[in-house]
Amino acid sequence: MPEPMFSLTGKRVYVAGHRGMVGQALVRALKARGVEPIIATRAEVDLENQAQTEAWFAKNRPQVVLLAAAHVGGILANNTYPRDFLYKNVMIAANVIEAAHRNGVEKLVNLGSSCIYPKFAEQPIREESLLTGSLEPTNEWYAIAKIAAIKLAQSYRRQFGADMISLMPCNLYGPGDNYHPENSHVLPALIRRFHEAKATGAKAVTLWGSGKPRREFLFVDDLAEGTLFATEHYSGEPHLNVGAGTDVTIAEVAALIAKVVGFGGTLEYDRSKPDGTPRKLMDVSKLAELGWRAETPLEEGIRLAYDDFLSGGGRNG
Repeated sequence: MPEPMFSLTGKRVYVAGHRGMVGQALVRALKARGVEPIIATRAEVDLENQAQTEAWFAKNRPQVVLLAAAHVGGILANNTYPRDFLYKNVMIAANVIEAAHRNGVEKLVNLGSSCIYPKFAEQPIREESLLTGSLEPTNEWYAIAKIAAIKLAQSYRRQFGADMISLMPCNLYGPGDNYHPENSHVLPALIRRFHEAKATGAKAVTLWGSGKPRREFLFVDDLAEGTLFATEHYSGEPHLNVGAGTDVTIAEVAALIAKVVGFGGTLEYDRSKPDGTPRKLMDVSKLAELGWRAETPLEEGIRLAYDDFLSGGGRNG
């Protein structure tokens, strides 16, 4: 492990969005290092409100900010509430970044999403693909807000020399995920479907499409470790991708989930349904060159996610 250029030891670290899946993982990772994070509920500070955010920062004086707070949702929510996804996420980023600058925060890490990239970006997706093509229409409101946050962090670095960096993770899963049958992402949705199929004694589970599209999945605690690594080892204007560096087909991840859950029936595919994008893989070579790679094998991560689902640790609605 290379020597850090910035140390979290003894720092007052604020995790914005500590109740979300990513925020929970960041809190776990910090505590494992002996750092007790600063957290605040929405009742204590509404990050969409500039005056509240400024007052909270002035009172609590964090030295490091890990910005994982976001207004999130699925395709239906993005299409139904475009103002919410654009306005709320732009306001969160603008208020937190400005308050961090005004109150002398030493380092800020802005966490985004791989949805910032063009729908037809060359695979694997390099950081330089940003703003080179059209976005996926079903989540462009969220994507534009996340792009704005990247550019905002860069602008403070250029204008004031602020140490602000941005990290863009791929598809995440793990403890604290959303397992709602309609509003969750593919991996947690499949965990629930296979669990229910096993419970009801179903003979088969039918999946949309051919099962051939490839997707990259990163265990959320790996993202947390990668975030803390980048906090200590990276300071630059360009954003960095954070991913597993490998991808699997939908059929392969479905078979793994069925194995972990203990579903013994067959997997069938409804080829009349759309497949979606053929492949979404991140180029993670820049973070790897700094000395970090994801460590959790997919099957092990799915097992941990399923344990979380069984314990009721995630969200089901």
